[in-house]
Amino acid sequence: MAWFDLELQLDKAQIRIGHFTDCHLFAMPSGEYFAVNTAANLERTLAAMAKEHFDCVVFGGDLTQDHSAASYHEFARIVRESELQCPVLWVPGNHDELALLEEISAGQIVRQKCITGPFGQVLLLNSKSETPAGWCAKSHLDALKDKLNNKINNTIVFAHHHPRPIDGYLDKHMLENGPALLNLLVDSEQVLGLFHGHVHNEYQQQFRTLPIYATPATSIQFDKYTKDWEQSDLGPAYRVIVFSKSAITTEVKWLGK
Repeated sequence: MAWFDLELQLDKAQIRIGHFTDCHLFAMPSGEYFAVNTAANLERTLAAMAKEHFDCVVFGGDLTQDHSAASYHEFARIVRESELQCPVLWVPGNHDELALLEEISAGQIVRQKCITGPFGQVLLLNSKSETPAGWCAKSHLDALKDKLNNKINNTIVFAHHHPRPIDGYLDKHMLENGPALLNLLVDSEQVLGLFHGHVHNEYQQQFRTLPIYATPATSIQFDKYTKDWEQSDLGPAYRVIVFSKSAITTEVKWLGK
């Protein structure tokens, strides 16, 4: 089945989307990433998101830190035991394995990569490559172009990797064909925004007419504007997106330490 074939349909003129990303879980709930318990942070994040009454949420990738199959089942457990009621969609991060993400896609966690309705459409991309850096295959970009030629005038897009430099440590692992993706999105004249994770902090950029939004991690944040690996002890965060036929509005919610 092709990447965008499965659709989640929401019969609303306006939807509320939650975006959380980069949880970096371990096989054991006690696992720590730079002295931060990532499972506890994810539980806190989902508890806060459950109060937002989202129509759906998108997980932005990098589920695992230890690359164990058990860490994926830990993610599924945390989602299942949370009070979050809406579907959970996902894009793969550079740490993730597609087969294991597919394995846990049951019940509340779903495989769909396209959300459609009176509001427009939401498209979830695959930027995973053979290295920590991102790459969108030509066949994937061709499929995306087809989805952008379907006369639906309002679209927002999610990916894991950042397509433009942030002047930080993770620029060495950015989306290597970011300009090709960005120009495709802008040239379609229907994309209202691109949302991504990967960079472990909040950013907003612009490419031509396209706003680009980075959502902070649920695990740890990295200091901005430094080429060195430096951790910011800011606590977890998630993003709220309100998407209608005419516009998007968005804000980041920080939960603190």
